Amino acid sequence: MLVRSAARFAWAMALLVSPVLTGVSHSQTLTMKAALSRALAASPRLTAAERDVGIATGQRIQAGALINPEVSYEQDNSFGSGPYRGTRSAETTLQISQMFELFGKRDARISAGQAGVEVAAIQRRAVRLEILSETAIAFLNVLGFQQRIRILDQQVEAIDKLTPLLQRRVDAGASSPAEIGRAEVASALVKADRERTKASLSSARRELAVLMGDTAPKFSAVSGRLDATGHPPSFQEVVRAIDANPQLVRWTAVYAQRNAELLLARLKPYPDVRLSAGWRHFNETNDDAVRLSLSVPIPVFDQNQGNILSAQESLAKTRAEREANRATLLVVAGRAYDTLQGSLRELKVLREAAIPKSREASIAISEGYGQGRFTLLELLDVQASLAQAQLREQEALQNFHVAVATIEGLVGNPFELARESAR
Repeated sequence: MLVRSAARFAWAMALLVSPVLTGVSHSQTLTMKAALSRALAASPRLTAAERDVGIATGQRIQAGALINPEVSYEQDNSFGSGPYRGTRSAETTLQISQMFELFGKRDARISAGQAGVEVAAIQRRAVRLEILSETAIAFLNVLGFQQRIRILDQQVEAIDKLTPLLQRRVDAGASSPAEIGRAEVASALVKADRERTKASLSSARRELAVLMGDTAPKFSAVSGRLDATGHPPSFQEVVRAIDANPQLVRWTAVYAQRNAELLLARLKPYPDVRLSAGWRHFNETNDDAVRLSLSVPIPVFDQNQGNILSAQESLAKTRAEREANRATLLVVAGRAYDTLQGSLRELKVLREAAIPKSREASIAISEGYGQGRFTLLELLDVQASLAQAQLREQEALQNFHVAVATIEGLVGNPFELARESAR
C-alpha cells in the first residue's frame, strides 16, 4: 500500500528534478539520473558490500563441506632388541578414518552460513539506498545553490539598473548624491551574499563530485527543477513502510543466523562417531589382518555451556538491536516528514501572499519612484523584500525535496527508478 503511495508521490516528484534537455549538453550539465548512476558505479562502499556478499557465500560453501577422512600408518615392534631387532617382528598398519557428524550439526552450520549470505545481500541493498539518498540530497543542494545565486543576480541587476535614473535625478537636483552611494552599498551587500553562496555552491559541487568518484567536479552545472511539489502519503503509511527498509529486513536474516548458531552450540556436546578401518601386516609370520575401530568422545567435562550462553545472549541482543535501529529510522523519518510538511505550509504562505504582494509593491513603488512619489530607501526596501521572499521560497523548495529524498530512501523505495518511470 505504502510502496504504491510512495511511488505515486515520487512520480509527482519526477517533475521537480527532471533534466532540462533542450539545448543542454550532457558534457556540460549533470542530470539527477546521471548522478545517481555514476554514484552507484563509483561507490567504494557498494563495492565493499558486494565483497561482503562474496565472503558470506564462501563461508556458506565452507559450512557445507564434509569432514576430510584421515589416513594413518603405524609400525609396532620394530627397532628394538632381541627378536624385535630391526623390522623382522614388526607389525605395520595402514588405516583410514572418517568422522561422522550426527544430530544435524552440518545442517545447522549450513543454515547459519545461508543466513549470513542473506544478511550480506540485504546489507548491500541498504548501502545502495544510502548512496542513492546521499547523492540525491547532494544533487539537490547544488541545484538549490545555483537557483539562489540566480535570485541574487537578479537582485543585483535590479539595483544596478537604478544607477542611471539616480544620476539623472541628482543632475536635475531632485535627489542627493548620497543616494547613489546608498544604492551602491545595497548592491555591494547583495554581492557579498552572492559570494558567500558561491562558496557554499563550490563545497556542494565538490561533495557531489566525490560521491560520483571524482576528486573535483567535472560538470559545469546541474539541471533540474524545484518549483513543483506533490502530496506525500500520511506519516502512518511511512511508519508502516519503514519495516520494509533493508536496514530492518536485515535483522530478520541476522535473527535466523543467530538461531542457527545457538542450535549449533547446543548440538556441539553431542558426540560424533569416528570409524576406522585398516590393514595390518605381521612381518614375523607374513600374515595379514583387518583392523576395525570405533571411537566416541565422552562429554563429561566440556558441555559447551559458555558458548551456549553466548549464543543465547547474542540472539536476545539481536532483538534489541533491531528495535533500536527501527527507533532511529523513525526519528529520522519523523524529522524529514515534519520538514516536508513545514515546507509545504511555508510555500503556501509565500506563494499566496508574500511573493505576489511583494511583486505588486515592487512594481508600484518602482513606477512611483520614477515619478518622485517614493524615496530610494522605500524602493530598495521593497526590492530586498521581494528577493528575500523568493530566496525563502527557494529554500523551502530545497528543504522539501531533500526531505522527499530522505523519506524515499527510508521506506526502501528506489526513488530514482520511480522518477525515471514517470518521465
